[in-house]
Amino acid sequence: MQMHHPIPLHGLKFPLTLADELRTTFDDVVSIPLPGRLAALMRRLQADRDELQERSPAVLIVEDDAEVRRVTAALLEDGHVDTIECESASAALAVMRICGRDVAMIFADVRLPGAMDGIDLAWEVKASWPHLPIILTSGQPPERGGDLPHGVTYMPKPWQPRDVLIAAVDAIASVH
Repeated sequence: MQMHHPIPLHGLKFPLTLADELRTTFDDVVSIPLPGRLAALMRRLQADRDELQERSPAVLIVEDDAEVRRVTAALLEDGHVDTIECESASAALAVMRICGRDVAMIFADVRLPGAMDGIDLAWEVKASWPHLPIILTSGQPPERGGDLPHGVTYMPKPWQPRDVLIAAVDAIASVH
């Protein structure tokens, strides 16, 4: 059996508003100091933002051979160059659309899986980022070697690690 208790109505003003009670509750919540863990998280977030703003632009490595991609990234990272790795031209374009301003240079294989090869990637990138240095590389001469966009360099494999590192450092220096 359910019993209903009458609600006392004396002392209430009509129309009934809760604004004063809500304001008081809101003021109480806002005036409570942030817990230590939340404050630490906020400091960490600010530090991460500062680090991102200070980070050097990266070299985008586009190579379908995972071992070659890993070795190239290790070479550049040993030279204190940040890298982003992709295995296809479509993945590289997606990276460029998301964070293209953080890329100082693209180092890409000519032969890549999918509908686009490295030369197609170079044309697409140059359309939106005309001043971005791009180095294409391959173990075989590119079939469309004369079809490279302006500002794209061809470096045959096997390339010298020093040459790749110098190109990357020069590209990053030109951004600053």
